[in-house]
Amino acid sequence: QVHMIESGGGLVQAGDSLRLSCAPSGLTFNDRAMGWFRQAPGKEREFVAAISWSSGGTYYSGSVKGRFTISRDNAKNTVYLQMNSLKPEDTAVYFCAARPHNSLSTSTSGYAFWGQGTQVTVSS
Repeated sequence: QVHMIESGGGLVQAGDSLRLSCAPSGLTFNDRAMGWFRQAPGKEREFVAAISWSSGGTYYSGSVKGRFTISRDNAKNTVYLQMNSLKPEDTAVYFCAARPHNSLSTSTSGYAFWGQGTQVTVSS
């Protein structure tokens, strides 16, 4: 059974930074693309960032590009989301997800495995 375990969320002030981590059990990230999504109260889950595990290629949503960085550690089988210059509108539950393929995707339907989410709250 696959479990995706996120950590690193919390309550911060606007302008602060946080780093989220995601590590799986029962799954390796080889030959997969990984993604981070977020969901604010009353809103649909939205794409944040994705990374190809093999090539390291990345893609970001326009709202976080230049502030967030997705990366992976092959040895630790862990994917990270470094979030800088956080804004109140970044407040959401953040989810990591794994695709069955190595190509990048911004759609939730493209991901087969999901974590339980970690809360990020940014106060103004």
